[in-house]
Amino acid sequence: MIGPVSSLVLIVLPKRDFDPSEVAITWKVLCAAGNSVMFATPDGLPAAADPLMLSGEELDLWGCIPVLRRIKLLGLGLRANGDARRVYASMRTSPSFLKPVSYSTLRVDQFDGLVLPGGHWARGMRQYLEDAQLQRFVGDFFEADKPVAAICHGVVLAARSVSMRTGRSVLYGRKTTALTWRLEKAAWSTMKYFGRVWDPAYYRTYMEVDTEPLGYRSVQAEVSRALASPDDFCDVPQQAADYFRKTSGLFRDSDQDQRPAWVVRDGRYVSARWPGDVHAFAAAFAAVLAEFRSTAATR
Repeated sequence: MIGPVSSLVLIVLPKRDFDPSEVAITWKVLCAAGNSVMFATPDGLPAAADPLMLSGEELDLWGCIPVLRRIKLLGLGLRANGDARRVYASMRTSPSFLKPVSYSTLRVDQFDGLVLPGGHWARGMRQYLEDAQLQRFVGDFFEADKPVAAICHGVVLAARSVSMRTGRSVLYGRKTTALTWRLEKAAWSTMKYFGRVWDPAYYRTYMEVDTEPLGYRSVQAEVSRALASPDDFCDVPQQAADYFRKTSGLFRDSDQDQRPAWVVRDGRYVSARWPGDVHAFAAAFAAVLAEFRSTAATR
C-alpha cells in the first residue's frame, strides 16, 4: 500500500501575539520537508504575530515615547532575527495563512500532525491557552497517538489538555521541556529594570498572586505540576556540550548551527523552550512526521 505523499500538519494560533519565529520557521521547515501546513484561529480569520517581536520597538526604556521608540537597543536583540522576520513576511501572504480554519471545525482525523507554538504577551496568549474547545482537541490529538510538537508557552496548552481516557494531563507520564524559569525570569527582569518598565510583566503571561512563591505561575512550574514527576521536566544538564550557549539566552540556533538548541522528544511528541530552539525543534518534528508517514504506509 502506498502512503500519502506528505503529511497534513495543523498549526494552531491565537488571534494575536503569537511568537513569529516559532511559527514562521516551523512553517518553513515543515513545508520544505514536503508537508502541507494549515492554520487554525479562534474565529477563522488570519492571526497577527506579536508586533513587538517583529519591530523591536517599545522594549527599551524610552519605548513609550512616540519618536524615541524607533531607536532600538534591547529591542534589536530581543526581537525576531532577520531570518525569522523574512520568513514571517513570506508566510503571512501564503494562502493557508490567509485562510485559516476556526477552532470549532477541527477534527483529529483531518490532520497527521499538530504544532502548538508559543508567545508570551498576556493580552493575546491567555485566550489561546485557556480555550476549552482547543484543549479538548489537543487532548484528543494526543490520545490518537499522532505527532505533536509544542514550544515555549505552547507546552502550557498541552499541559492543560486532559486525556478523556485517564482524566489527567496528556503530558502526564511524558518527558517534556518548555520555557524554563531561568529564561522567563531573565526576560522579565530585563524589562522590569532596563526596558519596558511601564509594563514589566510583558514577558510574564501569568503573575503570582497573594502568597504564591515567585515563579509559581511560570511556564516551567505549571508544566511540571501536570507531569507524573517533576523530573520529567527536562532542562539542559550541566554536563551537556555547549551548556552556556544553550542556557544563557544569548544565542539562537539556525538551520546551520543547532548548538544553542535544546529539544526533547518522547515518542511522537517533540518539545522545545523558546525561539532560540526553533530550527532544531522544527527539524526534529519533520523527522517524526516522516517516521509516522512511513509507518502508516506499511500498514
